[in-house]
Amino acid sequence: MSDTVSVEFLRRRGQAALADHLSALGSEDRRRLEAELATVDFDLLERLIESTRLPAPPAPERISPPAVVVKGAHPDVDARARALGEALIERGGVAAVMVAGGQGSRLGHPGPKGTFPGTAIRRKPLFRVFAEKLAVASRRRGRPIPRCIMTSEENHRDTVTFFEAHRYFGLDPSSVHFFTQGMLPAVTPDGALVLKDRASLFRSPDGHGGTLRALRRSGLLDTLASNGVEHLSYFQVDNPLVDVIDPVFLGHHLLARSEFSSKSVSKAGPDEKVGVFAVADDLLTVIEYSDLPARLREAVNPDGTLVFSAGSIAIHAIALDFVSRITDEGLDLPFHLARKKLAVTTPDGASASVDGIKFETFVFDALVHAATPLVMEVVREHEFAPIKNATGVDSAESSSALQSALFASWLDAAGCRVPRNASGAPLYPIEISPLFADSADALRRRLSAPLRIDGPTYLGDAE
Repeated sequence: MSDTVSVEFLRRRGQAALADHLSALGSEDRRRLEAELATVDFDLLERLIESTRLPAPPAPERISPPAVVVKGAHPDVDARARALGEALIERGGVAAVMVAGGQGSRLGHPGPKGTFPGTAIRRKPLFRVFAEKLAVASRRRGRPIPRCIMTSEENHRDTVTFFEAHRYFGLDPSSVHFFTQGMLPAVTPDGALVLKDRASLFRSPDGHGGTLRALRRSGLLDTLASNGVEHLSYFQVDNPLVDVIDPVFLGHHLLARSEFSSKSVSKAGPDEKVGVFAVADDLLTVIEYSDLPARLREAVNPDGTLVFSAGSIAIHAIALDFVSRITDEGLDLPFHLARKKLAVTTPDGASASVDGIKFETFVFDALVHAATPLVMEVVREHEFAPIKNATGVDSAESSSALQSALFASWLDAAGCRVPRNASGAPLYPIEISPLFADSADALRRRLSAPLRIDGPTYLGDAE
């Protein structure tokens, strides 16, 4: 990074068009743009631009499916894991880390993605869903569980304001920590920086891999350690079925002496566009859907199941000491390229859409640095109903249907008769607040008699 960025500096760095634009700006706009340019790591930027011109790295020589621990397969081991996980939580050894740097624009929603209405009936914002889950987990253990929320420059203020306006959804404000991920400039295919407006660069968040660096840079890593936190329960804001503090998962993480553990679900089919866990040249990693050769993506076992079936769902348990170590050593996660149309401003102030390249890092790329990493398979219908798209698969509609199906199964287990359609799906939407019951067992204990389900059913607060 530079203290000042001059026109001559930009020309030396191959940014002639931006240099011309800077020299033509008025004094106030020029100061704004120079101040932003001074925060850019041009050495890193030049390496990233050069990487866009290089051939793709060679594929691993050896790729095999990983060993996977299946949650529920061995109840006695799960019971031991649960006891370990509960002990960790009860001594204050876990903090929840939620990645929430995105906007809801892809969903047609104005504002941070965490403010998107994500439940089937009450349309509660996603931030509230996770707050209620964490409130229950904290109440059960008799102490507030720290909640760390990673925002981005583009949504930080709106996120904090949203929490303040809703009184932190009942959480202890002193236990809620906001921190901001890094931003990286985008470039055109020929390596030119582009403008968001006349006096600022077009920049984008540095990906969920930026979580680890941002924890260090914000000072939050040291704060958590000083408060006795030993492990992080990591998840993303778009999946309302996340078990934010899962003692069984955390216990398996401890049993394996793992520094980085991940949940997976069995892929719905070879063409489901999720990354898969694999052992590549003896290292556990996640291979993106587009990078897994078709012959491996479609390979099946004798029983017809996919060989590479462990789909990544962005839920991890990460040792705090591991994060501290790798960030102390100068974390160097690989950058991934995202080629997209960018809505930019031209030097003359006009709006335009141009071909562009964004750079981002992925948190699961830290797996290769971790000791004894673990993958635990969970039931998809219990823990994975993401809201990523406006319509179709992984949309609010599909997520609401999956949430209703899970809550219907809880009602079934409690002795209630749930009307269903010909395909077996609940006939009516169902929503159960975590504050009312956060599991089938909790619901069974809560109901004094079976409910009659004859329309949309909400169990929870009276709002």
